[in-house]
Amino acid sequence: MFQSRTHTCNELRMEHVGQRVTIVGWMENIREVGSNFAFVVVRDFYGTTQVVVETAEMMAAFKAINKESTISVEGVVRERASKNPKLPTGDIEIVPEKVEVLGRCRYNELPFEINRSREADEAQRLKYRYLDLRNPAVKKNIILRCNVIAALRQAMLAHDFLEITTPILTASSPEGARDYLVPARKHPGKFYALPQAPQQFKQLLMTSGFDRYFQIAPCFRDEDARGDRSPGEFYQLDMEMAFATQDDVFAILEDVLPPIFAKYGTYDIASSAPFRRIPYLESMEKYGSDKPDLRIDLQLEDITVLVQGTDFGPFAPGNTVKAVAVSGCELTRKQIDKICADVEVQAGAKPYWTKVENGAFVGGVAKFLNERFAALAEKLSLSDGTLVGIAAAPHDQALKTAGVMRKMLGAAVPGHMDKERYEFCWIVDFPMYEIGEESGELEFCHNPFSMPAGGLDVLLKAERGEIDPLTITADQYDLVCNGVELSSGAVRNHDPEIMVKAFEMVRLGEEDVKKKFPAMYNAFCYGAPPHAGIAPGIDRMVMLLAGEDSIREVIPFPMNKSAQDVMMGAPSEVTQKQLDELHIAVVGEVEE
Repeated sequence: MFQSRTHTCNELRMEHVGQRVTIVGWMENIREVGSNFAFVVVRDFYGTTQVVVETAEMMAAFKAINKESTISVEGVVRERASKNPKLPTGDIEIVPEKVEVLGRCRYNELPFEINRSREADEAQRLKYRYLDLRNPAVKKNIILRCNVIAALRQAMLAHDFLEITTPILTASSPEGARDYLVPARKHPGKFYALPQAPQQFKQLLMTSGFDRYFQIAPCFRDEDARGDRSPGEFYQLDMEMAFATQDDVFAILEDVLPPIFAKYGTYDIASSAPFRRIPYLESMEKYGSDKPDLRIDLQLEDITVLVQGTDFGPFAPGNTVKAVAVSGCELTRKQIDKICADVEVQAGAKPYWTKVENGAFVGGVAKFLNERFAALAEKLSLSDGTLVGIAAAPHDQALKTAGVMRKMLGAAVPGHMDKERYEFCWIVDFPMYEIGEESGELEFCHNPFSMPAGGLDVLLKAERGEIDPLTITADQYDLVCNGVELSSGAVRNHDPEIMVKAFEMVRLGEEDVKKKFPAMYNAFCYGAPPHAGIAPGIDRMVMLLAGEDSIREVIPFPMNKSAQDVMMGAPSEVTQKQLDELHIAVVGEVEE
């Protein structure tokens, strides 16, 4: 016997015919066929079983029960007269002798039909998430998440990593996203912060003499939601290695991830090691993105020089003109215009197009390009039926627009995207610095703790004006799969002298570094090993494996787009007593 049942609702088969059994679960549905005849579906975590009501006594008992009540049914298994080959239990049914209500549903109407909950309004789904999760299709994603995490943990342990948990209450970080702050009752006016990531702790573990660390780490960032990012909290496979290089980190993930993606994914094909490595600048120029979907075989080509001197305004000097040639395109003009409109919405700039027919350009901006047809045909390898998408704008905007166009056209035109696979790549050689949009001054481009390629020497050359600091690259890398950034990582800057010099480039001195990062700076002064790490996002990984477009579909209890838990009512007001204990006063008007 298993708990209060003899069998689960997915367990009974022909070999159980004639046995007296007990099943428990939710009464999913009752379908009356006659005055004393009905079919009842009982569902538990494992599946469903059909119960056949054939007496007035049993009919009265079941009719008194609301759907989604939990019940216990005791009866005899028999072979179905009309079998259902689509169900594992479709060969049998139970003739009930006893039914007992274990947990009564007190509502005649449900917020949504359980098995069709994914069609309901998202606000309702999140408010009644416990009902939404009863839907086997929704539950399947959470089971997948559990299996993937277990497989990741097993793989990391097999590679001799130690699972070490790091603090949840820590100090506020001056870098990165916005912190969630927690008032410290015993220290009035001071606050803990929930960790945006275990970044400093895992580096401190390396200085403490641990060789390989990992954890399935919760991270907290007060940032806006989007399709592949959940507001509030998320989880990542956090890892760090001492005495390690970029290649060491790559080797671990290239061994760990492909088997898990091939086993648990919607598709059973995943890149094998080594993953392709693409420098950041090359990725932007060829794909218009630092997270390219390599399942698409299209690349961007620069045709700026070839179109200069035409009468088309966007081709004027100062703009970059990028083209993507899509062979075998049979899209209608209406479909092309729709894609261009969608590109403009997503990229923020209008794209253009033309098409090759009978050895000439037709449609779109053809009249401005036909005099350059021969040169463009050679550059783009044009043939009849080829659609040419064009982006013309200042350089960065042209790359962005062309990149979005490449992605949309690659998915829309058959033959240019091998959808049923997981294609990984590494984006490497990120810029160390950039000019801040607001400050107009030199700032860190990404992680300030990354080691600059070339170490101290390259920073000194920039300081002396021998090289442009914007040309300095960092030993930083992103892991990308199917156009989704799974993670950023880096070889860490473990040398205090190099760290101080890197921060001096952005107008912060040694005292600033000591003040902002006291533990890490001091630890490095006691002899730190070279170390490197990465932290692939669990939620994004499972989203890809499940084939979902929204990350909320793979999180058990997600927040909505406004970072609200509408089921629990969080964030919520607290009592004045609680505020007084924390020495906090709410001032000004509180917006609802």
